[in-house]
Amino acid sequence: MSELRPIEECYTIDKKHWVGSGFYVSNYFPEGRNLLERFSPFALMDYNEPKEFPPAKSSRGIGAHPHRGIETVTFAFEGAVEHHDNAGNHGIIYTGDVQWMTAGGGIMHKEYHEKEFAEKGGILHMMQLWVNLPKRDKYAEPRYQDIPNDKMGKLELPGGQGEINVVAGEYEGVKGPAKTFSPMNIYIGDIKPQGRITLREPGNYNTGILVISGEAKINDSSCAHRDFILFENQEGDILIEAANEGVRFILLSGEPLNEPVAAGGPFVMNTREELSEAFKDYREGNFGTEDF
Repeated sequence: MSELRPIEECYTIDKKHWVGSGFYVSNYFPEGRNLLERFSPFALMDYNEPKEFPPAKSSRGIGAHPHRGIETVTFAFEGAVEHHDNAGNHGIIYTGDVQWMTAGGGIMHKEYHEKEFAEKGGILHMMQLWVNLPKRDKYAEPRYQDIPNDKMGKLELPGGQGEINVVAGEYEGVKGPAKTFSPMNIYIGDIKPQGRITLREPGNYNTGILVISGEAKINDSSCAHRDFILFENQEGDILIEAANEGVRFILLSGEPLNEPVAAGGPFVMNTREELSEAFKDYREGNFGTEDF
């Protein structure tokens, strides 16, 4: 067996806050841990663990707000989330789906509980990730990628031990549909009770795993729901052995950008001057209409 990739840190964030009226999240980074440079190209991760929402007459969510310099990636593990932006994009993601928005040089968007889901109520379980754009692509044209579960790369594990759903990059030659500006692998693993899998990511990639349900032994460390495991940057296997109830996880692994980072509010840029310019452009209405 190959050498295991060392774990740098395993942590859980208990503190929660509301994003608008619809998302009750724990911020794992950069507030939970300042990983802006350490975990490049991933700039932010908000995790909304399973939460019951009662029926409502109006949708819950967050209204129009700007972004620049990043991509926002929303994962629906359970429930339904709707998206609108002022570039004319609209989408709804249901259980197992992903929506990937490139803010680039500037966009306004809003996200909220899909109408029927809001009216009926139910469990919302989701995550939002911000992917930092390389300096050369900070002002790229905005775009939107709808990634339903049935369009993801699929790999059945030997012996019926589980399944891998590839969102971006590839795993064992199975490619994900997401178009990215820098090299990365993002995939969701669903390992059945007592199942096991060995992962191997490039040693120079910043690599982490969030356990989204169940329990497992990961490289000889016991990990459970809500644990985030950050690996050291060196070659080695990642061995995941599911416990009695199985385990579900999301892996984030990307080539570091190795560029300066200046972050503030909804913007992630390379310098404080660019950050100030983003706020100025927003105040002056240069991100376009908020009425969409």
